[in-house]
Amino acid sequence: MTMLTWVWPPLALALSVWTYVRMRRDLRGPGRWLVTVALVLLAVASVGAGVRNIGTDSFADTYPAPGAIHSLGDHDLHLDCRGQGQPTVVLISGLGEFSGSWARILDGVAPTTRVCAYDRAGQGWSDDVEHPQDGIAAAEDLHALLAAAGESGPFVLVGHSIGGPHAMTYAANYSGEVAGMVLLDSTSPEQFTAIPSYPTQYAMMRRAYGVMPTLARLGLGAALAGSHLPADDAAPVNAMSATPRAGRNARDELSMLPVVFEQARALTTLGDRPLVVLTSAENARDTDGWTQAQEHMAELSSDAVTREAATSHAGIVEDPGGAAASVQAITSVVRAVRTGTPVTTR
Repeated sequence: MTMLTWVWPPLALALSVWTYVRMRRDLRGPGRWLVTVALVLLAVASVGAGVRNIGTDSFADTYPAPGAIHSLGDHDLHLDCRGQGQPTVVLISGLGEFSGSWARILDGVAPTTRVCAYDRAGQGWSDDVEHPQDGIAAAEDLHALLAAAGESGPFVLVGHSIGGPHAMTYAANYSGEVAGMVLLDSTSPEQFTAIPSYPTQYAMMRRAYGVMPTLARLGLGAALAGSHLPADDAAPVNAMSATPRAGRNARDELSMLPVVFEQARALTTLGDRPLVVLTSAENARDTDGWTQAQEHMAELSSDAVTREAATSHAGIVEDPGGAAASVQAITSVVRAVRTGTPVTTR
C-alpha cells in the first residue's frame, strides 16, 4: 500500500488530464459538465495524495517515542511511565487515541504516583499486528508489556471510552494485580442494549471509519484531527490521527467492539476495591441511557462513587477542566488504595 500510494497519484493525474483533452474534442452537450466535475475531483484527489506523500515524514521519525519500546516476541509495544510510588496507574486509551492523548493526565498524576500510558498494537509507536485484537488479546499484551518493563502491581486501571471495557477485561483475567479502577466516561459492556441510539450510531460509525484510511491517503486526514492539548503535545496527536495507519487501527478496533463488550462482561465484581466512575456532562445530558449505564458500572464495587465532569467525552482527557477532574478521580483512588480507606469518604 505504501508503494501504491506513491504510484497512483501521478498516474491518476495524467489520466484525468488526458481524459479532459479527449472529452473537449469528442464530447458535446450537458455530459461534458458532469465529466468535468468528475475529472476535477480526481485531479484534486491525486494532487492531495501527492502533496501528502512529499510533505509527510514518518511519524516515528518526526516524533521520537517519549517512553521505551519493549519486545513481546513477534511485536513491540511502547510504554511511557513517569513518577514514582505505588500503586502504579495504567492508562488505557479510547477509540482513535494513543499514549500521547494522555499528556494532561500524565502530567497531573506523575507528582503523586507512578503512572504509565501505552500504545495498543497498531497505535502510536507500537507495532502493527496481523489481525485486529479482541479484548483478551489486548489484555494479554498489556500484561506482558508491564512484565517486560519491570512494572509491578498493584495497578489502578484507568479506562477512557472503550478503554473502560478493556480495563474490565484485564481485571477479569488478572484480578490479583488490580487494586482499583477509574472509568472516564466509559462505554458500557451493555452498550448495545443500554443506549437505545447506539446500534444505529455503531452502524453509521462502521461506514464512516471504513473510509478513514482512504481519506488520510488523499491528504484529508488532517481535517479529521483536532486536539485540545497544549501545542507541544497536540502536534504528535494530530500528526498520528491524520495517518492512514491510525485510520486502519480505529476501523479495526471499532469492528471488534461487540466482542470486546462481550468479554468485558466476564468481570462481575471488583469486591470492595475502590472505583470511581466519572461521567461527562455532555453524554449525561445528550445521550439517553448513558447515566444509567454509568451507575450500573459503579455497581461492580461496594466502594464506588459516581461523579460528573463539566466537559465533553473527549474533553474528559484532553481539556484542562476535564483532565483536572480526571486527575482528581485517579488520585482519590490512589489514596484509597494506599491508606486502605474507602474512596467514598474522599
